[in-house]
Amino acid sequence: MTAQPLLGKSAIVTGAARGLGRAYALRLAHLGADVAILDANLRSYEDFEQERVAMTAESTMAEVEGLGRRSLGLEVDVTQSNAVTAAIDEVAANFGTVDILVCNAGGGLGTPAETGGSVIEDDVLDAVIRRNLYGTMYCCRAAAAHMKRQGSGRIVTKSSLGAKRPEIEGGYAHYGAAKGGIESYTRYLAQELGPFGITVNCIAPGVIRTGRTAPIHDSMGSEAVKKISLRRFGSPDDCAGAVEFLVTDLGSYVSGATIPVDGGFF
Repeated sequence: MTAQPLLGKSAIVTGAARGLGRAYALRLAHLGADVAILDANLRSYEDFEQERVAMTAESTMAEVEGLGRRSLGLEVDVTQSNAVTAAIDEVAANFGTVDILVCNAGGGLGTPAETGGSVIEDDVLDAVIRRNLYGTMYCCRAAAAHMKRQGSGRIVTKSSLGAKRPEIEGGYAHYGAAKGGIESYTRYLAQELGPFGITVNCIAPGVIRTGRTAPIHDSMGSEAVKKISLRRFGSPDDCAGAVEFLVTDLGSYVSGATIPVDGGFF
């Protein structure tokens, strides 16, 4: 494999202004791809001290360009179908192709006590299902239209440990259900798009230490780490390695899979 196996390819990463999404975008740029960043707030790293410290430029787009690749930043709410389609069409117009899509945008809402399956309020349930499951489906649908015309493409969705390992008291049921839905959707989409030369896979991160979550993990102590087989929290680069496998020729015969990136925790 060449040093830059994605040279000449274009990629879209959602939720890439900071954290895991930023790590994916930078990894793809290192591999040679031009990278479009879709995020509701392209400067969201400013809200978290350790995210700010990690930045090497004023935005993820500038970091990608610093690696010698083209970049495009679009502020998009992935829960808005028309806005997602327009953004991905704009990326295709600028880059010429849509070769890779990494659906990273998502997240939870509410406290564990508020989000048990029997007590969750409609507005919180709707927001999290739309942010995760609907957002993923909207992005995949828009990107697939371009990939099918090309006869090639790689799509990576994102689940979570929460899809398979419920909280002890049943909190975050909405988030687990949304991520479980993404895993199922990924399998269905892989079956549909395989004949077009498109692979569709999912990664399921475990306990990953990002700039946003680092203060929480630092307060958890060594007992929390002992529950993980590899005896450490994961890093964004651990997840980026799985993405690299799935979007390069290393993973060319893998489709419909969900790969846990959890250090053996589950």
